[in-house]
Amino acid sequence: MKKGTVTLIIFLIVGLITGIIIGQLLAPVPALAFLTKSAQITWEPKADLQVLKYELHFQVRLNLCSILGLVGAFFLYRKL
Repeated sequence: MKKGTVTLIIFLIVGLITGIIIGQLLAPVPALAFLTKSAQITWEPKADLQVLKYELHFQVRLNLCSILGLVGAFFLYRKL
C-alpha cells in the first residue's frame, strides 16, 4: 500500500474518533477521570465588509484519550 497524505489524514481521523469513543466509555470510571478531562480550543473568525458578512466558529475539544488515539494512529501509519 502506498503511503500518502490522504492515508495519513484518514488514519489520524480514525485514531481521533477511536480515542474520543474510548474516552466517553471511560467517563463513568472515577479513577480514570484524568483521561477524560477535556481542554477546549475555540477560534471564531468573523468580518463585516458591508457587502459580505461572515462568522465561523471552530471548536476543538481534546482529552488525553483522543491524543493517545492520534499518537497510536500515527504509529500505525508509520508501520505500514
